[in-house]
Amino acid sequence: MSDNIEQLQLKSQQFNEALVRMMVLFYQIDGKITLTEQDYFEKVTDSLDWRSGVVLPAFINQAIHDAREAISSGQAREFLRKLGNDLNIDAAKSFEVAMDITAADGKRSDEELELLSLLSNRVLAKGLVA
Repeated sequence: MSDNIEQLQLKSQQFNEALVRMMVLFYQIDGKITLTEQDYFEKVTDSLDWRSGVVLPAFINQAIHDAREAISSGQAREFLRKLGNDLNIDAAKSFEVAMDITAADGKRSDEELELLSLLSNRVLAKGLVA
């Protein structure tokens, strides 16, 4: 019984980490970080059941660094693809959060639209259909 609970908690934490990384990528991809995006990001991260040896603020700082590196090296699509398995733990929530954070500032940039398309058509395709 406790093995099942531990497995669920591990899956939940993997999803939480992927969700944070995805949100950071989406709010950074257009080069402009707005207060509405920050507010939405904080609302979501505050609601997470964070169960990691790494405190959430430190994890976010690392995610910001990793996303910036991916964007500056032209690897944003690959960065998003690597999150696929963990985002598919709850594909519907992943897509909802992606849609919300990209709409938070009032308009979606071309870069955001490209990543949303990749997310829905490739990364989450199986999870959204199931």
